[in-house]
Amino acid sequence: MESPPADLVEAVRARLARTGVEPSAAQVALALRAEKSVYGDAEILAVARALCADLIGAGPLEPLLATPDVTDVLVNGPREVWVDDGLGLRRTRVAFADDAAVRRLAQRLAAAAGRRLDDACPYVDARLAGGVRLHAVLPPIASGGTCVSLRLPPRRTYTMDALVRAGTLAPEAAAILRRMVAARLAFLVTGGTGTGKTTLLSALLSLADPGERLLLVEDSAELRPEHPHVVRLESRPANLEGAGGIGLRDLVRQALRMRPDRVVVGEVRGAEVVDLLAALNTGHEGGCGTLHANAAADVPARLEALGCAAGLSREAVHSQLAAALDMVVHLARSRADGRRRVAEICLLARTPSGLVEARTAMTFHEAGAVELGPAYGRLEEAL
Repeated sequence: MESPPADLVEAVRARLARTGVEPSAAQVALALRAEKSVYGDAEILAVARALCADLIGAGPLEPLLATPDVTDVLVNGPREVWVDDGLGLRRTRVAFADDAAVRRLAQRLAAAAGRRLDDACPYVDARLAGGVRLHAVLPPIASGGTCVSLRLPPRRTYTMDALVRAGTLAPEAAAILRRMVAARLAFLVTGGTGTGKTTLLSALLSLADPGERLLLVEDSAELRPEHPHVVRLESRPANLEGAGGIGLRDLVRQALRMRPDRVVVGEVRGAEVVDLLAALNTGHEGGCGTLHANAAADVPARLEALGCAAGLSREAVHSQLAAALDMVVHLARSRADGRRRVAEICLLARTPSGLVEARTAMTFHEAGAVELGPAYGRLEEAL
């Protein structure tokens, strides 16, 4: 029995509310048997599983979240559910009964994360158990119906060889990136949303010398390096009263006091860029992180915007940047099949004007060709 009747779900929900017990799988099964005692044991178990998904899980989204290669589950109202499994977005056959069902799911997930989602606060951004990122928007802000976005953390760590076999890395790119990690150069992995930045960074960190101490600073623990000495610091959102929040900037400062060999910021997107650049300028070699950018050439401007928003002048940002970061590894999605791949490796260099620009060292085309850029000679020197 794949989808239990709506009246049965409501009856079980009401019974659990009356008794005040925790809605565990066992309690759902007991409530179900009390409501429909004519069911046999096998039927009870089957319906209980479906009810647990609706009452304490992700409802119709449970099978999608359990699919190994799925990284994103996107709900655009009750009739549109999309997934990204590494090959681009595709629409599924999953649907909800109505928008009220989507709203209930979104509110329950938000409550599980200790956040509020209602007409007074019609959107939420939170982290669920296991590192799943939740974002939800209610009508009328979302005019087409309640929207829910679930971003799943990586299920496993890919090795460099696995990324080469998957087509994410050209063999020439893999060789350069291995040397980059060994040389302890500071770098950023850049790209758009869903291009595989975290996956690649985890693989690169797995190459670090086992004697090094890695300090990972993240909003949500997504990096999974296969390394014997990893220390994780994770930010904490504010509570319902707006107190108790701990941001990435605070954590970067704490990481610097913990004797790191490499400071890693899972995603640079705010004022923490100031402390990261300062750290990389004061002897912390090999630091790295990810950054949202449409192209490698946009990276200096992106960092400039973040640094100026945090209080630095334009000149100060570029001075810090010139001395702190060495390389940019840019990822993109294939237009043909949606596959993620390393598209470009660039070096950051200061121009006569004093500003920093990204200079192309290697370009990796979709067809497999490798093009050496004007900065390739300098790249070999750096490595």
